[in-house]
Amino acid sequence: MSTHLLSIVIPVYNEERYIAQVLEAVAGADVGDTWQKEIVVVNDCSTDNTQEQIDEFMAAHPELPVKSFSLEKNQGKGGALNRGFQEATGDFVLIQDADLEYDPEEYIRLLKPVNKGFADVVYGSRFVGRQPHRILYFYHYLGNRFLTFLSNLFTNLNLTDMEVCYKLFRREYLEGIRLRERGFGVEPELTAKLSRVKGVRIYEVGISYYGRSYAEGKKINWRDGVYAIYCVLKYNIWARK
Repeated sequence: MSTHLLSIVIPVYNEERYIAQVLEAVAGADVGDTWQKEIVVVNDCSTDNTQEQIDEFMAAHPELPVKSFSLEKNQGKGGALNRGFQEATGDFVLIQDADLEYDPEEYIRLLKPVNKGFADVVYGSRFVGRQPHRILYFYHYLGNRFLTFLSNLFTNLNLTDMEVCYKLFRREYLEGIRLRERGFGVEPELTAKLSRVKGVRIYEVGISYYGRSYAEGKKINWRDGVYAIYCVLKYNIWARK
């Protein structure tokens, strides 16, 4: 039975409270018998003890396929992802946030359309299916739905959750994409550019969502939402390459 490699890219910024738990969960996640995991952690110049937590985890688990990289300057989620994509060597690449909002146990769910030979790209969705969802901010929900709707108008996709963390890609498609965004604008940029890949097969799978409050460390704010609108327009109209 042939096996494939799944690269899990984790951008990290000031997550000393959660990063060890996330790495433990990622390492223990079931991906089936035909996949092996490669964990790529990119520390985006954290100012807390995040790097120490990563180093301690790696020292305690030398048998695990974990690669760690540190950025000398804070570049935002997009910058950290860009470095992680460059370092990933897997057949497919999956994005995992460095908090506990998304459950690595659902990797097997995301991989199902790939295993069946149907998908090149798989998006998770917090808005379909019967998985558990924490009830938090109504205006965040409205913002996410509006941004997805706006993105779909230009890409002609029928996604329900463009801003979701869980995105799974065939690696060669990422190699053909030049990412410009360094912050949260990377989500609409990736979606716009993937939608123009000739012949790409995009699937969507319902996932659970254990959202955090701002008191628990949530970082995204209304300014990121406004900028995301600009990025939808930018990468679908003004900067299509």
